[in-house]
Amino acid sequence: MLDFPCPTWTCAAQLFFALVIGHAVADFPLQGEYLAIGKNRRFLTRLKDPARPPELWVYCMGAHCLIHAGAVWLITGSSVLGAVEFVVHWGLDQAKCEGKTTFGLDQWGHVACKAAYVIIGTVFLAS
Repeated sequence: MLDFPCPTWTCAAQLFFALVIGHAVADFPLQGEYLAIGKNRRFLTRLKDPARPPELWVYCMGAHCLIHAGAVWLITGSSVLGAVEFVVHWGLDQAKCEGKTTFGLDQWGHVACKAAYVIIGTVFLAS
């Protein structure tokens, strides 16, 4: 766990790097095919697989966002920031799954959130 809020800009850079690594781990190896498919309501509706009904998306999206929230909480030590990550990650991924944004913009949105967490913690919360 790194210092949060960050007392220095060096700490802020390290925290940002750790958060982006956490995002990469949570979004790729920890997500897996089951959650990647299951969190997408539109895809499940088109799939018409009785083993994966469309209402499954809420549980898969929730599990995926909890993994991200846990990564942020573990890295920063802030459960509040973990809760913020849960909500923001859900919104960004929901927009992607609904076709309102692209994969690339989704990923940049997640990285921008990590930068915002670090900036808020360094500029506004550090003493």
